[in-house]
Amino acid sequence: MLIASYNKAGMGDVLVTMVAPTTGEQVVTTKDDVTQMTLADNGQLLGYNFFNASALLPELADQAAGQVVLTAAQVATLNDHLASAGFDAQLVADETPKFVIGYVESMEAHPKSDHLQITQVQVDGETLQIVCGSPNITDNVKVIVAKPGAMMPSGQVIWPGELVGVPSAGMICAGRELNLANAPQKPGCVILPDDFGATGDAFDFEKGNHLF
Repeated sequence: MLIASYNKAGMGDVLVTMVAPTTGEQVVTTKDDVTQMTLADNGQLLGYNFFNASALLPELADQAAGQVVLTAAQVATLNDHLASAGFDAQLVADETPKFVIGYVESMEAHPKSDHLQITQVQVDGETLQIVCGSPNITDNVKVIVAKPGAMMPSGQVIWPGELVGVPSAGMICAGRELNLANAPQKPGCVILPDDFGATGDAFDFEKGNHLF
């Protein structure tokens, strides 16, 4: 998994990359214009910050603030820079879409919550278990799924985890969480029309702005 973001106005010319969530004390190491973050207890790589990033990837100059989907060629450029700076751990490109159309195959009540549902959601050839708290969630409908590795407009990163003790791999999204035009500003996931797209397709945000 590789999550990257760039916000020149807010952070300067810095490309932030993450490969794992922070779950403990960090070790921060800086060499040249790269900072590496690892976990203190086991050395697991958490990510890198690349300073003066547009010198490495000039196309970032036209990048809107938010998540950046790095191509394999861009990741190769970053890895060459990491090696020249003296870092061994490399990044692995991940170009798969993270906001997709999902189909809720089934759902059951969470055993330890009076409002959460445990859903089984089909996406691009696999079934994800997602714990969902939307009051309108039901089965046999199409929804918008933020898969692990997605970055929400708020900056929240979706990691695999647990909700009240039950494993959950993703998020079923509300329109307001995705900043869709005219989305209701209240809890409730988006139930997509059957003809919006095929299960597993990347969610079309431009098309999604006309849902409400």
